Amino acid sequence: MGMLDGVLGQVLQNVDVATLAAKVGLTPQQVEAALQALGQAHAAPGDTVGTAAASTGLSPATLQQLLQMIGGEETLAKVAAMLDAQGGVLGQLGTLASGFFAKR
Repeated sequence: MGMLDGVLGQVLQNVDVATLAAKVGLTPQQVEAALQALGQAHAAPGDTVGTAAASTGLSPATLQQLLQMIGGEETLAKVAAMLDAQGGVLGQLGTLASGFFAKR
């Protein structure tokens, strides 16, 4: 979570994964996986939230709330780009997300 928290801190003030998790009723690991799924879905054609919901099993309402809390798709694009620039962490989070949600 450290790198994701660092990136969120650069883009948003006083926001970290644990804070987001508490506000939407998810674990920090679920929030990381959700942000990763939203980031991948943002780069793909179609509905970002719907695509992320299909890949995570989280409700579209929860993902939409999380997306709004970070500032929408524009901020999501910034976070995804910063994570990708810092060594492809978005892909590493993808592995974490697929493992996490596969166990549910």
